[in-house]
Amino acid sequence: MHSKHQIKFFTGRSSRYLSEKIAQSFGIPLGKSNITVFSDGEFQPSYDESVRGCTVFIIQSTFPPVDNLFELLLMVDAAHRASAYKVVAVLPYFGWARQDRKDKPRVAIGAKMVANMLRAAGVDRVMTMDLHADQIQGFFDVPVDHLYASSIFVPYIKSLNLDPIAIAAPDMGGAKRANAYSRFLNSSLVVCHKSREKANQVGEMTVIGEVEGKHVIILDDMVDTAGTLTMAADLMMEKGAASVRAFATHGVLSGSAYERIRDSRITELVVTDTIPLRTDKDTSKIRVLSVADLFADVINKVYNYQSISDRFII
Repeated sequence: MHSKHQIKFFTGRSSRYLSEKIAQSFGIPLGKSNITVFSDGEFQPSYDESVRGCTVFIIQSTFPPVDNLFELLLMVDAAHRASAYKVVAVLPYFGWARQDRKDKPRVAIGAKMVANMLRAAGVDRVMTMDLHADQIQGFFDVPVDHLYASSIFVPYIKSLNLDPIAIAAPDMGGAKRANAYSRFLNSSLVVCHKSREKANQVGEMTVIGEVEGKHVIILDDMVDTAGTLTMAADLMMEKGAASVRAFATHGVLSGSAYERIRDSRITELVVTDTIPLRTDKDTSKIRVLSVADLFADVINKVYNYQSISDRFII
């Protein structure tokens, strides 16, 4: 029989909006912590309550700026030094995940470096969602709970009652994910092939598969500048698609992404709340589905030593 250690949730500054929802769904209040900021920009997190002997879950997505990652590292270190029993880093969005290999000479493997830093800070477990590359789990020498947005996206796709549908991958890298969805939803599969001029810039694109008369659903793990997404959507509409919707777990939405989506032929972009939308932008085409209940449920199962495999519907 496992002895139980009290569970406590804490949050970094940038993920408070999501952490409050996760804590509420779980049924406990967020723990009290604060950040002292010095005039030169240096900051120091501290816990305003004891974490001795507790299982501590620290919730923080590591989207830019880099302060979000460093704040998480300092919070992990502080909990570790305050004699927490276990420290679990919950990163709904794991930044630097696009740097998972050397794709050209003399570059860093940023995802591995972030994994090393988290381990050095003292994490005992990592919980994250829709990594850019599945193999990043292997960069950690601690257990990784890798959740998928499919358990949130699939019910929503079904609720749209679209027929016939085609599941599309915006690039060759996303074909495996799209194939899993298309098999589950018993729909056809479309793949976009693109050539990149350089990072964040697409050269030309071709569509492999039949889209005419179909409601196309483009799936991706993240949408950053939305260049690929909007180019793919416009191309599919030109080829006779009935409508195009896009589903992306992480709405990074940098640069002119909001304007691109607004001006594109995409009917709707569906993202989760792993990253907050900007309030100063036009979000009329963007729908946000929350991951709070999913994370609360998985945290509960991990804490109670139960299997989480039933949360993977695809």
